[in-house]
Amino acid sequence: MQRKLIVSLILILAVILSACGGTAEPSASSTSAGGSVDEASAPADTESTGDMESGAEDSAEEASSESMGGESNVVIGFTTSQTGNQNVSSVRQVNGLQLWMDEVNAAGGIELSDGTKITFEGVTYDDESNTDRVQELYTRLATEDEADFLISPYSSGLTAAAAVIAEQYGKVMITTGAASDDTYKQGLTTVFQAYTPASRYLTGALDLLQNTDPDVSRLAFVYENSKFSTDVVEAAKTYAESLGYEIVLFEGYDPETADFGPFINKIQDSEPDAILGGGHFQDGSTFARQLDEKNVAVKFFTLLVAPPEPDFADLGQAAVGVTGPSQWEPQASFTADSAAEAGMEWFGPNSDEFVAAYEAAYEGEEPSYHSAGGYAAGLILQKAILDADSVDPAAVKAALDAMDLLTFFGHIQFDTSEEAHGLQTGHSMVYIQWQDEDGLVKEVVWPLEGATKELLYPMP
Repeated sequence: MQRKLIVSLILILAVILSACGGTAEPSASSTSAGGSVDEASAPADTESTGDMESGAEDSAEEASSESMGGESNVVIGFTTSQTGNQNVSSVRQVNGLQLWMDEVNAAGGIELSDGTKITFEGVTYDDESNTDRVQELYTRLATEDEADFLISPYSSGLTAAAAVIAEQYGKVMITTGAASDDTYKQGLTTVFQAYTPASRYLTGALDLLQNTDPDVSRLAFVYENSKFSTDVVEAAKTYAESLGYEIVLFEGYDPETADFGPFINKIQDSEPDAILGGGHFQDGSTFARQLDEKNVAVKFFTLLVAPPEPDFADLGQAAVGVTGPSQWEPQASFTADSAAEAGMEWFGPNSDEFVAAYEAAYEGEEPSYHSAGGYAAGLILQKAILDADSVDPAAVKAALDAMDLLTFFGHIQFDTSEEAHGLQTGHSMVYIQWQDEDGLVKEVVWPLEGATKELLYPMP
């Protein structure tokens, strides 16, 4: 009797201690079909690095083996810039990813050959557009939240920080919204890029300009001092010089710049024929607006990231004539038929189907290429799981290494060399321009075979 009493007291004490335990911060948003969000606290306990790596592999293997012929819920971890300077593009990227997840879950999941149906749960945090926070949160996702797979944050700088964590814990990560080449030249083996690399971001703009006006010779580069933008313009500068262009200005600005007056003065003093640069949405749209307010005469103006966003049209007349590279546009004509003509495998919905689904899910909002990139990241992971016929990380990684297919987002293929493993080699950019056609309209102007309108040149 006394022994039973002691055991009972021990059990009661354990319950009391458990109830008094603290809650880990920050809290994670757990997303599932329908986009519902539940507040869930991550466990506070941590393990050694070695235990974490083996634990990640064991978790995926157990999920596969324990649910053979049944159901398996796979956790996808990622962060969202719900605040900070990457907010606009990041939220759209996550919207696309969430749409993919909702569609897969609503269809009953991904079915493997043994009858197992894989469904997905997303766990996300606000990274505040902050690199240090990304490192903290991706470590939490990989360990305490036990994410089976990871999707990158938005922007090259944040993704570079997340990629190191993914590799450290052996997590396969699909990166989207991140174009820097350098991330994939660090000897990483589990990180795979969906975007066209930064080194090829603006080269098409120079081809477009040369094709339109071979007499143009003077270029100005004014760009954000961020990893992505610097990578892009340095590659573009090298390419421009190889084409014989004279670089009359090559100037970087701080990401928080709100007054572009000093840079605009330098542009006017250097008298370029064309301006290339920018960085992300907020700085790029501000730069374009202030350049228009100063009535700077320039024939050709290309900005990174901002012009393809639907919100760029809010600039009104300041948007007219501005061009920009885009990872994807709704007019892009990638279809099952075009895949067959090219002798390639096709996978997923076409652009019209994606656009219709996105607009239905987000109250008529037009998807940007960031939205499409988020969806494409999920689609790439889905195809890799199907090809691997497993959620085992090694099998999924091997499937990604072998991937070569066409989707609504474009051609997807990865570098498998040790020097640049995971770098995107298949995807190419398109270039858009805002034109006034009884209202602002975004047109594809390059490449010519995909153009919906001729380039408006020179700018009005």
